[in-house]
Order: sequence, then C-alpha cells, then structure tokens
Amino acid sequence: MGFIHRRTSKQTVKVKTLLGLALTRLAVARRPHVARRSISSSDVSQFLALGHLDRALHRAEHVIEEDNILEAFSIIELYCNRLIENAKQLDKPHECDEDTQEAVAGVMFAAGWCGELPELLFARNILENKFGGDFAMMAKHGTGAVDPMLVWKFSGNKRNMELKKKVVKEIAAENNIQVNFSEFSEVAEQDGCDNMPHHQELNHKAIYQIDMDGSSESGSDHSPPHDEDPCDISDFDGSKSVQPKEKKATISVRTR
Repeated sequence: MGFIHRRTSKQTVKVKTLLGLALTRLAVARRPHVARRSISSSDVSQFLALGHLDRALHRAEHVIEEDNILEAFSIIELYCNRLIENAKQLDKPHECDEDTQEAVAGVMFAAGWCGELPELLFARNILENKFGGDFAMMAKHGTGAVDPMLVWKFSGNKRNMELKKKVVKEIAAENNIQVNFSEFSEVAEQDGCDNMPHHQELNHKAIYQIDMDGSSESGSDHSPPHDEDPCDISDFDGSKSVQPKEKKATISVRTR
C-alpha cells in the first residue's frame, strides 16, 4: 500500500508541474489573441466610421472569437491554480469537493481545444487514471462537472446576430460613433459579407436597383480576387496605396 501511495503522490506532483508549465505558457499564448482582438476592434470602428455597418457586423465575429478565447484562458488559469493549491485532494478523487472536480473536468475538456497548451493533454492522461474513464469521457464531451460557460467559450456561436450587434454597439460607444440598426436589412442566419441581400427595401413604394458600370456579367471586375478577404480594410491603415477606381452607378426606380 505504501508503494501505491508513493506512486500516486508522484503522479500528483507531475500534474502540479504540468499545470505550472501551462500557466507559464498561458501568459505567452494570450499575447497574439490580445493583439488580434485589438486589430479586429479597430477594424469594426473604422468600418462604422465609413458607414459600412454590414462589414462592421462581420468583423465583430473576430472580436467575439478572440474575446471567447481570452475568457476561456482566464477560466483555465483559475482551474490550474485551484488544482495546484488543492493538489492533495487529487490523491483521493472520491473525496474531492465540487470545485476541485469542476477544475479537473474543465482541464480535461480544455485539453482537447487548446493546442497552444500541450501540457494540458499530459495532465489529462494522469487525471484520467485518477478519476476514471467515465468521468474523463463526460469531461471530454463537455458534460458532467464541466462548466457550461467554458464549453460555450470554445464552441459557442460567434455568428449570433444579437451578440454581434451588442459588440458593435459597445465599440461604437467607445469611439463616440452613432449606430442605427433600424435601417439595416437583417441578413439570414448565415450572415456575412458574402450573404448580403440582393436588394434592401428602403421604403415600401420603390425598389432601387443599382447596376455598377452597366454590367452584370460574372466576369466583371467588381468581385474581389479569390484570395482576398472582401472585408479586409488593410488599405485604410496606410499599408497599401491602391487608389479606388471611380465607378459610375446607374440608378433606375421602379414603382410597384
């Protein structure tokens, strides 16, 4: 029995070491996400300043994605610290309190989503031996003791329109920009820059049809190159000096 106890203690020490390494790596892993979040937020602000509400909503998806990852990192950090502080409980899994079980399950679940934190995978293998296959299986699938909020942060729908509007409103308020969604024609569930409606009804008596350059052929120059993001506003930061081509728009009005 003493041999088994010493072996379990060694595994616990190893888990503590792995979680400590994960915390160190976590500080580094945050940086690119913070940078991308800042860039995406700036993009939203610029699109709003230019009056491109549809593109601002599309770029808000990137803000939501980075926010979710950063918040998930904060939860993982909390769990790692909790397990390091309560490591003794890991030697007796059946006597662990609910907070420790939640932390163990959260680390197990996050290990499958955080390629940036490979230490979690090694820690999960040890914890699986301690807590059993059933506990580990539920944790890996985001059930059981796993916090639903952590599951949502990794797998939630970042394209939810109401959530995107909320993010856009917050960014607009930070930059003193007025946003009015009442005139915005909502896009279908799978919204984005490529899913813009073919026309927007500005009033109930007229439909405005705009034919750019008088051509609607598929080979027109109006569509962006295949390898470029139609929502990319890198031109606005001065990194590119491409001058926009002037296009004449012919507007015809049909009354119903």
